[in-house]
Amino acid sequence: MDATKKKTESEVFISEADQYLFAQGTHYDIYKKLGAHPSVQDGEKGMFFGVWAPNAASVHVIGTFNGWDEMANPMKKIGPGGIHTTFIPGVGVHELYKFLITTPSGEKLYKADPFANSAELRPGTASRTVDISGFHWTDDVWMKERTRKDYNKEPLAIYECHIGSWMRHPRPEEKGFYNYREFADRIVEYLKEMKYTHVELMGIAEHPFDGSWGYQVTGYYAPTSRYGEPEDFMYLINKLHKNKIGVILDWVPAHFATDAHGLGRFDGQCIFEDPDPRKGEHPDWGTKIFNCGKTEVKNFLIANVLFWIKEFHIDGIRVDAVASMLYLDYGKQDGQWVPNIYGGNKNLEAIEFFKHLNSVVLGTYPSFLTIAEESTAWPKITGKIEDDGLGFSFKWNMGWMHDFCEYMKLDPYFRKDNHYAMTFAMSYNDSENYILPLSHDEVVHLKCSMVNKMPGYQVDKYANLRCGYTFMFGHAGKKLLFMGQEFGQEREWSEERELDWYLLGEDLNKGLQEYVKELLNIYRKYPCLYEFDNSWDGFEWLNCDDKDRSTYSFFRKSSAKKNNLLFVINMTPMLWENYKLGVPAKKKYKLLLCSTEERFGGSGETVPDEIMAKKEICDYRDYSITFDLPPYAAVIFTF
Repeated sequence: MDATKKKTESEVFISEADQYLFAQGTHYDIYKKLGAHPSVQDGEKGMFFGVWAPNAASVHVIGTFNGWDEMANPMKKIGPGGIHTTFIPGVGVHELYKFLITTPSGEKLYKADPFANSAELRPGTASRTVDISGFHWTDDVWMKERTRKDYNKEPLAIYECHIGSWMRHPRPEEKGFYNYREFADRIVEYLKEMKYTHVELMGIAEHPFDGSWGYQVTGYYAPTSRYGEPEDFMYLINKLHKNKIGVILDWVPAHFATDAHGLGRFDGQCIFEDPDPRKGEHPDWGTKIFNCGKTEVKNFLIANVLFWIKEFHIDGIRVDAVASMLYLDYGKQDGQWVPNIYGGNKNLEAIEFFKHLNSVVLGTYPSFLTIAEESTAWPKITGKIEDDGLGFSFKWNMGWMHDFCEYMKLDPYFRKDNHYAMTFAMSYNDSENYILPLSHDEVVHLKCSMVNKMPGYQVDKYANLRCGYTFMFGHAGKKLLFMGQEFGQEREWSEERELDWYLLGEDLNKGLQEYVKELLNIYRKYPCLYEFDNSWDGFEWLNCDDKDRSTYSFFRKSSAKKNNLLFVINMTPMLWENYKLGVPAKKKYKLLLCSTEERFGGSGETVPDEIMAKKEICDYRDYSITFDLPPYAAVIFTF
């Protein structure tokens, strides 16, 4: 325990006002009351327990402190809202416990605490008493600077990461995992070296099954015990912040696990999910759907985001499966869903929930990031709530991701017939604030790793991927790359093993890692790449129609009208001699980066360090430059 830790020694209780606000769905600090909290009553230290179980005939607290005696510690129902409480003297931290809920029919349910801040390591299913109140934070500089951020005009380069499979612990007695503190010491240096701005952590909320990757949650208020204690997770975030790296959590409000100790049929009735299986269950996923029409459920979820912000200083959430919440018929056949009151398939309650969530969270913390993983053309995901938008900060551009991956998989001979798949995203780019994601979903379930999606021999695959990544970093939109794809992980990702770090002993893999590092460095250094991501003010095609040569050329513009960048990308194995390109002005174009350099694993063919534009009309422009464009070459010039 940190020497600077200060223990909470005040009385915890639930007032009538607490009950009223929770019933209204607006008690945003309810996590400080429900759950298990160190408390002092009548001068005696112990643990205060509170649980929402409106349909229970009785509730008892059972745990290691009472020998799991089912009758030792009954709870009292304190009001009409269904909250039960008790104070147990002498109970300290690191005790295991559950709520024994007896239904009116006499059925006994042994439930983990929905508001617990820690849980027993799986396969155990009990909650654990902890005190998260006294961690000594030293990230004041980051937190103060964050309040001044407008990420629409800032660089945002996200490294999506699963702690348990990023790198495995070399000592078998450590169960294969680095703990949060050990992981912090390793990931921070890597992210700093690579120049990422943020890390997005998968699978942090407690979940029973490793193979769910954290997307089937049982403990929304508990960092998973796989990697240590809550204050160890605080240490990780604190260290990332001190090194100027933001932290985004994967957050799963769409559905939850059906495990017996979880939220399903919590008090014998469906209080977190809808009792109608057409509304309350995902037939394909085997999970339960939160009932967003119930005020207490909305309160549970919105307070959860505020909990991670206030208690753990996180900087953003990536909201999983937003489309599945917005559409009542998502993943369902006829007869498996119920239309809304107007007969349509829009989930009106989920729409209101997202507006409520974003208005509260971003209204209080404007620089916080709420990122929607939404795969349809639903309008105004990032639109203002007062304009009938949902109010998210950013939306994953799943359309761009799909088109990009499908195009890059093609044999170069067929790319000319699919040329406009790569230009289409700019036609709707200004409709939302976008993040371009190459996420874990693209490298699992027989989809191949990013490098093995590419056509050709091994050397061609890496050359293709360098071109693809250059297109991604030049294209409008913030960036997200899943771990391992920055160095050419060749196997599909599995949560059961670490990344294939040994590949960095190979020239192609080390070269790709160096190339991605260069792209990230350029991205952060040049404001033209991030200042105007959601408008045409920052992006202009030079030639988007050169399908017969499968080349793309465009430039990015800054507000200062200097340090602009010109991108030229050859998506074929052909050398285009005397490649002529119309340019914006009679300037000297200086080579900044070429993907074919030997240090990146390229062929060694390159382009001149400087090219002076001539007054020769090309691509409907008065000036042009001419050079030999090497095969599978991505070239960036400054001007």
